Amino acid sequence: MVRRRHKDKEIEAALVYAEENGWRIEMRSGHAWGRMYCPANDSQCRCGEFCVASIWSTPRNAGNHARQIRRIVDNCSGLADLTREDESDQ
Repeated sequence: MVRRRHKDKEIEAALVYAEENGWRIEMRSGHAWGRMYCPANDSQCRCGEFCVASIWSTPRNAGNHARQIRRIVDNCSGLADLTREDESDQ
């Protein structure tokens, strides 16, 4: 299923980055444009709260929100564990 593009180009680029790193983007209605979910989705991720982040439709500062999305993807401990496991299998 193809998702709807975000209207802000910086946030859209950050969402594409998240998808390239295995994150799943789900659309929502209301104040949040959608949510993104980590592919690892285990209890070690994000202090036991699992890797889930809201994507806002109209954030106060779109550039900061885009950087926040990238930071969440880059700092995901569960995703780092998956990458290490893949490398050890080879």
